Amino acid sequence: MSIKKLLLLFTSMLLFVGCDDDDDSFALIPPTPKTTIQVVHASQDSPLVNVQVNASTAISELDFAKASERIELDAATYSIQVDGLTPSGPVAVIGPVDLDLAANQLYTVVALDETANIEPIILTQSEAAPAAGQFTLQVLHAASNAPTVDIYLTAPGEDISSLVPTVTLAFKDSLSPTDIAAGDYQIRITATGAKDVVYDSGALTLTEGALLNLVAVTNTGPGTSPVNLLALSADGAATLYDAAKATDLRVFHLSPDAPAVDVVANDDFANPLLTNVAFPEFSDYLTLAADDYNVKVVPTGASTPAVIDADVSLTTGISYSVLAVNTLANIEPLILEDNRRSISTESQLRIIHGSPSAGLVDLYLVPPATDISMVDPNFSGVDFKQDTGYLSLAAGDYDVIVTAQGSKTPAIGPAAITLENNNIYTVIARDNVGGGVPLGVVLADDFAN
Repeated sequence: MSIKKLLLLFTSMLLFVGCDDDDDSFALIPPTPKTTIQVVHASQDSPLVNVQVNASTAISELDFAKASERIELDAATYSIQVDGLTPSGPVAVIGPVDLDLAANQLYTVVALDETANIEPIILTQSEAAPAAGQFTLQVLHAASNAPTVDIYLTAPGEDISSLVPTVTLAFKDSLSPTDIAAGDYQIRITATGAKDVVYDSGALTLTEGALLNLVAVTNTGPGTSPVNLLALSADGAATLYDAAKATDLRVFHLSPDAPAVDVVANDDFANPLLTNVAFPEFSDYLTLAADDYNVKVVPTGASTPAVIDADVSLTTGISYSVLAVNTLANIEPLILEDNRRSISTESQLRIIHGSPSAGLVDLYLVPPATDISMVDPNFSGVDFKQDTGYLSLAAGDYDVIVTAQGSKTPAIGPAAITLENNNIYTVIARDNVGGGVPLGVVLADDFAN
């Protein structure tokens, strides 16, 4: 195309976008430069958080080991504040702090360390896509419980005994954005200078074109690995668990007329998971590999009859309580997912209805010596096998009272309890030995310590 034709084409385009019927002048309006921000909650004992941008809530109830989506903003200076959600209301834990967000950059803001020392670490990288066949990797050590570590990024199965680490990171250190050929990899972490692997990702396929940020956070769930890895993408964070794929399981004997029992997995009667569990006892957590299991509950020392014969699927990273509930004639498993992450700014309490004879009940959680005759229940019409979920409560003294639905006459309590921040508590309503009244409770978790 000639210079003359090119100039004519350019002039026509300007006239098309810039002219109107009343004014022959024209002006080009350049696009507003954009930037991108993502927020990661990596403080293991902090509550859910809200993130304020210019005093407006941009991200709500972000939990530990989670990340927001990548949010596009106009390139500008913004006031950022992180609020912890406590039982008494939001409390600013970071900021407000002014961040100057430049155009065409990805900012990853990671809130890390324990609540008492929480701070933001900001990772910055270009939003430009990596070259064909590559991905861009950035890594942050955000696990305050872990020492300085060596990280190996290798082909799957490669022996690391004679390898130099890909990177060595102390807490709060990061690997700058690095372009790496896409393909199959394995990530292993050791204490610095050692070769004993404390975290193993197993085989991973890392795809071309990705801006992949990895954040090592404290493992607050099952397994012996001190960390899990968060893989950040445009949609949030996916947890890469240790290859051992650990899960935790504990068992409660809450069948009031059933004998002491053994618990057997996959018909391995020679090696039961638990032996001689009597009503109303419960076990410690057992660490197992996440998988599908057949679980049988049998009288202690016997292989029959299996009073419970259930297929159970256990998921990586989740802790479970299995409650053997109901009378012996109708015994059944009640499987609940447990929360193991304590929070420094609150206590957490769960109440479970495990009494087969009580029927529908009302639950009261009130200050000590409260007259409930003029008080509405906190939970009304709670049925057998239902629970309250984990309640976020201020530390202090409480009375737990259980009544028949609509009644003000206690069937259980007032049971005085003292709750402390950074603790988790479970209360289970149960029948008396043999069944029926007087009803009692099982106190678990930090009650049992």
